[in-house]
Amino acid sequence: MPDLAQAPGAIRAYYEGLAAGSFLASVCKSCGRHTFPPTGCCEHCGSWEVEPRKLSGRATLLYASHNITPACHPRFESIAPYVYGHLRLEEGPVVQAIILGVHATPQELQRLFDRGPVPASAEVLTMDDLPVLAFRVSAPQIAAV
Repeated sequence: MPDLAQAPGAIRAYYEGLAAGSFLASVCKSCGRHTFPPTGCCEHCGSWEVEPRKLSGRATLLYASHNITPACHPRFESIAPYVYGHLRLEEGPVVQAIILGVHATPQELQRLFDRGPVPASAEVLTMDDLPVLAFRVSAPQIAAV
């Protein structure tokens, strides 16, 4: 496992937060926008006046695809094949993450695409070296008869 004690403050706080089940971003005191993952300055206006902020963990899945095989990094071999996607966090930033609750098959991806934007909730995958942010898609709503 990497030595997080040697990592810069924002990176260390992010991974320590993930390990504790908390999702952190930086919020700018000047423009009020979120930067994710957290950094020492605002990615929108460049201000150095940022502070850590816990995120809700709620997002909307905008796009999903499957990984290539073999996995892009050894830490992901145990979960391959998997689905990854682009999600808009409730707080605004768009992130890329592993998507849980969907099999990496053309049929499942087509069903997910047909649903359109899908609500998702953040989860943490415990890997051998670092915790990894993932999102679980909500089950489709079934209309009452």
